[in-house]
Amino acid sequence: MRIHGVCPPVLTPFDSDGVINDELLRVELRHLVSTARVHGVVMGGSTGEGHTLSTTEIASITRIAAEEVGGRVPVITGVISNSTRDAIEKGTAAANAGAAALQVTSVGYLFRPNDESTLQYFADVTEATGLPVIIYNVIPWNYMDVQLLTRIVDSVEGVIGVKQSAMDLKLVVDLVAAIGDRALVMSATDALLYPSFVLGAHGSIGGINAAAPGLSVKLWDAVQESDHAEALRIHRLLHAIWNSLEPREYNNMPACTKYAASLQGRDCGMARDPMQPPSRQQCAAIEQAIAAAGLIQP
Repeated sequence: MRIHGVCPPVLTPFDSDGVINDELLRVELRHLVSTARVHGVVMGGSTGEGHTLSTTEIASITRIAAEEVGGRVPVITGVISNSTRDAIEKGTAAANAGAAALQVTSVGYLFRPNDESTLQYFADVTEATGLPVIIYNVIPWNYMDVQLLTRIVDSVEGVIGVKQSAMDLKLVVDLVAAIGDRALVMSATDALLYPSFVLGAHGSIGGINAAAPGLSVKLWDAVQESDHAEALRIHRLLHAIWNSLEPREYNNMPACTKYAASLQGRDCGMARDPMQPPSRQQCAAIEQAIAAAGLIQP
């Protein structure tokens, strides 16, 4: 199944005890696919608090997504891990639960493998799980440059693309130039999706897509139709929403995204401890941006 366009990292709804609420997850998936008309869903991504999920939980949310989506769009499952063994365990569980592809970060803890070990890591995960892999380039101290990413894409058959994060639009464009003719480049430069799409990114997987999925799809559609006046208008709305979600002094973007969803009538539960809920200042900024975009629901 083709991966492209707007593929939001689905918010994982936790209750006050930190338990996943399956029914709220199902409702959110139905909204994303049937109402917002997204092109794919990503389970257990960063915005979905995938770093907090056990292998059993990853399998469970993937299975729920596969059931709710029913083959209409691809289900991509995130793997955030610190070892090859753990990544294979989580990826295999996702494969058995119905995932079409994996979104895999480089290892996230302090000790960075060399380039050879990093390449082998992705090769081992793709071979063991039998699923195509999108590299998620986001770990600050294990950030991969264009040369290494190109080498992995060209050397490992199962690696089908890169999700470029960390607000680096130049690297998105460099990747499009280097591999865009033979591999996916998915943008997670949330404030800059408009130029990402114009400059050749094949789609986006980012927190802004979860905060405003319908508006993100409209931006994608406007760019595909070369309606740049409309695309610029939507960009400005999404830019304001993103700025309200991620002030660096708080570092609780998933919790803020859940609050933004709640203002639109989408109950996505709470963030898992120890992430703090949005402050009053954050809530006010989010409310202002969501209202300006015309997304507030009673």
